[in-house]
Amino acid sequence: MSRFLKHLYKIRSAGFAELRLRGAQRCSVYYDRIGLGARSHLPGDGRFSRLLDAGKLSQAAEGSFSAVALLDHFRNRDTAKFFQGFSDRAGTIAELRGRFHAGHDAVVKAADNIIEGKFDLLGFHGISFGQPPDWHLEPISTRRVPLAHWSRINYLDSQVAGDKKIIWELNRHQYFATLGRAYWRTGDERYAAEIVKHIVDWMDHNPPGQGINWASSLEVSFRSISWIWALYFFRHSPALTAIVFWRILKHLYVHGLHIETYLSTHYSPNTHLTGEALGLFYLGTLLPEFRCARRWRTLGHNILVQELGRQVRKDGVYFEQTSYYQRYTAEFYTHFYLLKQINSEPIEPELKDKLRGLLDHLMFLTRPDGTTPLIGDDDGGRLVTIDERRRNDFRAALVSGAIVLDNPQYKYVAGAASEESLWLCGSAGLSMYDTLQAEPPKEDSRAFVDGGYYVMRDGWTRDDNFLVIDCGAHGSLSCGHAHADALSIDAAAGGRTLLVDPGTYTYTGSAELRDDFRHAGNHNTVTIDNESSSIPNGPFSWSQIARCTTHQWHDHQRGV
Repeated sequence: MSRFLKHLYKIRSAGFAELRLRGAQRCSVYYDRIGLGARSHLPGDGRFSRLLDAGKLSQAAEGSFSAVALLDHFRNRDTAKFFQGFSDRAGTIAELRGRFHAGHDAVVKAADNIIEGKFDLLGFHGISFGQPPDWHLEPISTRRVPLAHWSRINYLDSQVAGDKKIIWELNRHQYFATLGRAYWRTGDERYAAEIVKHIVDWMDHNPPGQGINWASSLEVSFRSISWIWALYFFRHSPALTAIVFWRILKHLYVHGLHIETYLSTHYSPNTHLTGEALGLFYLGTLLPEFRCARRWRTLGHNILVQELGRQVRKDGVYFEQTSYYQRYTAEFYTHFYLLKQINSEPIEPELKDKLRGLLDHLMFLTRPDGTTPLIGDDDGGRLVTIDERRRNDFRAALVSGAIVLDNPQYKYVAGAASEESLWLCGSAGLSMYDTLQAEPPKEDSRAFVDGGYYVMRDGWTRDDNFLVIDCGAHGSLSCGHAHADALSIDAAAGGRTLLVDPGTYTYTGSAELRDDFRHAGNHNTVTIDNESSSIPNGPFSWSQIARCTTHQWHDHQRGV
């Protein structure tokens, strides 16, 4: 089908609401390109002052607010509460130096490597983007993306951006949490100074709307979340000056405008949309001083609640059929739940039920050795990196789930408390976890009929046998995150994992390797004449998909 016919088909199949939204976004892109949109530049000091709500600030004078007063207000306010790990600083530091002391050297070493310009990203170790980082460089291919308006950059073309995921992973600034954790462990101001230096340099070299780092609203959202975490990590550091704080808030304001304007409502209505909604909820909840904060918080909240019914199946399986994005979605909704709870907002029953479903599925997918099969795509990223666990160890999500939902089965499978849960739930949350009496799940096996996953095991100890069969839909939407893994299995015998899914090598860095890792031949399933059961058509679409049907499911011993 020609490109024109594809566009024509999309237009004919789109509803009025979609056409209206896409049209509005196209108009916004045009105005931003020519510099007339509010997202194309930072507001001046006078206008920025008028964007703040005097009723939410502790100091105001004739309608304008000083940077010093604003920073003082942020440091001393008792509203807009962040996660419990930051509310009880003494308790958190005591846990870091006690229960989590074994991780001290790894955190400090990782932070020191960052100061030296060495980053561990997406399986690459010690890669360098220069000093200070070149925010537009993909160091593996050595390609540097030009500083053009984001809408003019074809970031899916490896000749333009190499593997754009590597650029975006750096620019998510999630490594700020590593610097923050080292700062709280040591009190060394070098880590605070480094994070400020990076934020300032990023702001200097990434004007609003210019460059690849504005091309994905999800990346803008994740960066906003990382900056908010950084502000709380270094809230009282002298490195966070009033002028820098004032400038950061201006950029976060533009970040928020960009996210709400270019939501992935019809472009990628999956974790892109929920991740963007979470960013808006973060901004609107934790920066209520903006006059638009309520609008952001409400929009983010409504999307997250509305998407529960669409993106999480009745049995708790994430609708794109990928275990890594299952974990992502569980993290999104755990953060959403905790921020609502700590700020005394009501928790919808559906939110609690769906979060339990997401975590139940993760619990059953957990192998005897504590790892999780990487079924379907995984992008290697995290929402926030606040522990040192392996990327295929999802049990920290179960620790937090055990605390949030008071679930003793999650504790049994999760085992020891995680540092991630310390930051999210505080020392009081870990104390509750300690007193929770762990219980093995009542079922050894479970059929996730809606999602099409069938998990069998003969127990929940480290020496048990485990098998998961993928007999579900190929995926959802364009099946962009699917693999040709119909009827594939992942298995462990005597606690030792033997048959594994190879995971995902790249999204756009190499078309050949992208297809190779999605091919049926690289999964534990039947192939005939080396033909793949599903045929890819580009990095995120398919020309042919296999369909699976379950006829019978037996989860008990059968007679001879």
